[in-house]
Amino acid sequence: MVTIKGPALFIAQFIGDKAPFNDLKSIAEWAGSLGYKGLQLPTGDARFIDLQKAAESKTYADEIKGIVNAAGLEITELSTHIQGQLVAVNPVYDDLFDGFAPEAYRKNPKARQEWAVQQVKYAAKASQNLGLAASVTFSGAFAWPFMYPWPQRPAGMVDAAFTELAKRWTPILNYYDEQGIDLCYEIHAGEDLHDGVTYEMFLEKVNNHSRANLLYDPSHFVLQCLDYLEYIDIYHERIKMMHVKDAEFNPTGRQGVYGGYQNWIDRAGRFRSLGDGQVDFKSIFSKLAQYDFPGWAVLEWECALKHPEDGAREGAQFIKDHIIHVTDRVFDDFAASGIDASLNNKILGI
Repeated sequence: MVTIKGPALFIAQFIGDKAPFNDLKSIAEWAGSLGYKGLQLPTGDARFIDLQKAAESKTYADEIKGIVNAAGLEITELSTHIQGQLVAVNPVYDDLFDGFAPEAYRKNPKARQEWAVQQVKYAAKASQNLGLAASVTFSGAFAWPFMYPWPQRPAGMVDAAFTELAKRWTPILNYYDEQGIDLCYEIHAGEDLHDGVTYEMFLEKVNNHSRANLLYDPSHFVLQCLDYLEYIDIYHERIKMMHVKDAEFNPTGRQGVYGGYQNWIDRAGRFRSLGDGQVDFKSIFSKLAQYDFPGWAVLEWECALKHPEDGAREGAQFIKDHIIHVTDRVFDDFAASGIDASLNNKILGI
C-alpha cells in the first residue's frame, strides 16, 4: 500500500505582484512555512518557470527544482490548464479565450492552437527534465455550448466534435508517452471532458491511450450532483493526480445546477475553502489509499468568501490530518495460526 504524498499547494491562485507571491523562491518559502511539502506549478508566468527553457535545458530545470528544494519542498507537477484550453476552442469563445494566448497569436485561431499544442508538449519535456511523473491540463471544448439539447443537436454533431478533439490530442498524448509522462485531464465544466461519460467517449476515440489519464477534483462533481466516491471506484486506475478542493451545493426554489447566471457568491453551487463545504474527504482519502493512489494531495484554493491566505494556512493542516499513513501489516496478524499446507488440506477435506 502507498501513503499519499502531501500536503502540496497549487500556486496559480496565489501568484501576484507583491511579496511573497511574486517569485518562485519567495512563494516556496511561504508555502513551506505553512507546512506544505510540495508545489504544483502553473506554466504561464516566467517568474516561476520558463516553460520552453525548462523543456530545452536540463540545467535550467535543475535550477528551478533547486529553488523549490532549498525551501524544503518538491515540485509535484506542472499545469497547462490555460494552454490546454486553447487546443480546442469553439468559435463562440474565440474572443474570450484570446486573452489566454500571447498577443502575437490573438485573432488567429490556427496560430493560437499551434502555440497551445507546442506549450503542452513543452510541459511534457519539462516534466521529464524535472523528474516528474504526471502533468495536468484541460481538454478544451467544441461541443460544450451545446451541452443542453435545445435546440435539438444535429445528428452526428457530438461524435464529430469528439473525433476532432481526439485528432488534436492524440499526437500530444503520443509525445507524452515518449517522455514517460502521464497527461491528466481535469474533468471540469466548460470542457468537453466534464464527467465520466464524456471522458469515456474521448478515451474510446484515442484508442484507450495509456497516457490519457485523470486529475481527480471532487468539487466539480458536487456542483453537478455526480457521485464523486463511486467515480473513484470506476476510474481509480486512471487517476494519477488530485486537487483537494471543497464545494457546496444548496439548491433553492429559485436556483439549481445552472446557477441562474449569478456570480459565484450567489450561486447554489460554489467552491469553498477546505472544511467549509460538503465534500466527504474522509471517504475520499480512504478510497484513494485503498486503491494505492500514487500521487500528491494538492490544495487548489478557490472560495468566494474566505481570504486566500487563510485558506492556504488552514488547508495545509486539513490535508495533513486527512492523509492516511497506510498500514504495513494486517490488523489481525496477532491471531494468525501460521501456514501449514497439510492442515489447510485437512480442513478443506482435500
